[in-house]
Amino acid sequence: MCVNFTPPTHRQLLDGFGLDAAGLEWRAETWQDYPAPIITAAGLLMASYGFIPKPHLPAGVRLTTMNARAETIGEKPTYKGAWRRCQLCLVPMQAFFEPCYETGKAVRTRISLANGEPFAVAGMWREWQAPDGGVSHAFTQITINADEHPLMKRMHKPGDEKRSLVILPRELYGDWLACREPELARAMLAPFPAELMCAEPAQRMTGANGEERGNG
Repeated sequence: MCVNFTPPTHRQLLDGFGLDAAGLEWRAETWQDYPAPIITAAGLLMASYGFIPKPHLPAGVRLTTMNARAETIGEKPTYKGAWRRCQLCLVPMQAFFEPCYETGKAVRTRISLANGEPFAVAGMWREWQAPDGGVSHAFTQITINADEHPLMKRMHKPGDEKRSLVILPRELYGDWLACREPELARAMLAPFPAELMCAEPAQRMTGANGEERGNG
């Protein structure tokens, strides 16, 4: 599963999505619980990566909610309410990262569009009430099976099910954000053409606390 990605720059958000993010800041790479820009039907939001941010987890509980499986998103307690309400979003990015094991070991691999342009993947968002009465936002990315996808089937450990984020074609951005029927939304969750994608080895990155981060 994808656990980190490169968000767009302010200029890319403006030029590629028509959104002015002046005054908002985010890190060059996004990991669990990092804030990143997302696009909802109401506009641009800053949201935490992971549907249940760490501060909202019960003490001692660890739960990864950065990716939601399309097949069960309407059934899992974590996601079903937001899915049935179609709280859909676009997660804009320059690239995401996955491990490729073709050499016999995990090689951090950068997945992007072949033309180098930013893109958006299908996501879902929710609100969280803060103790002080404020409101924060969080998001998850939706994944589909990629066992037969020419590029994405190369990722992850041998024997594991292959999964992929859903890169949405630009012409579907409006339909995705406006959709209010879960099954219509599910019909838009399709593999992206491999010939329009690019995969290349990427350097390991350093997290917020200076620790070396692994593969996506």
